[in-house]
Amino acid sequence: MRSLQQGFALIPALFLIVVLGALALVAIRVSTGQQQAVIMALQETRALGAAQAGIEWGAYQSEKNVSCAASTSLTLTEAALNGFTVVVTCAATTFVNGAATSVSYVLKSTATTGTYGQPGYVHRVVSGTFTNAT
Repeated sequence: MRSLQQGFALIPALFLIVVLGALALVAIRVSTGQQQAVIMALQETRALGAAQAGIEWGAYQSEKNVSCAASTSLTLTEAALNGFTVVVTCAATTFVNGAATSVSYVLKSTATTGTYGQPGYVHRVVSGTFTNAT
């Protein structure tokens, strides 16, 4: 009778090992997914900052030169914005406002990093409009 009971504990032990292994695998996959989501959220925030920096740069150039270039490409190299490429486009429209002549500038800034279709690719667009009296 003793020989029939030998190895009886092996089946629950194997089941327990398989279940614990599966739980460990799920925990690792969830952790990796969350880490990638946090990294992408950080990159998206950096891209937004790079695009806003492009708007500020375009506004400064328009104010300083009282005109704007149709399109300018900037490669950022400082701090958290390192590696972002920013394309700033500008359209100027002159109009008469009472006795004064004013210029309206429409700026669009596009910040990108990475390769399209690959993990880590981020793309953000910001636009802004401002008016100068000349």
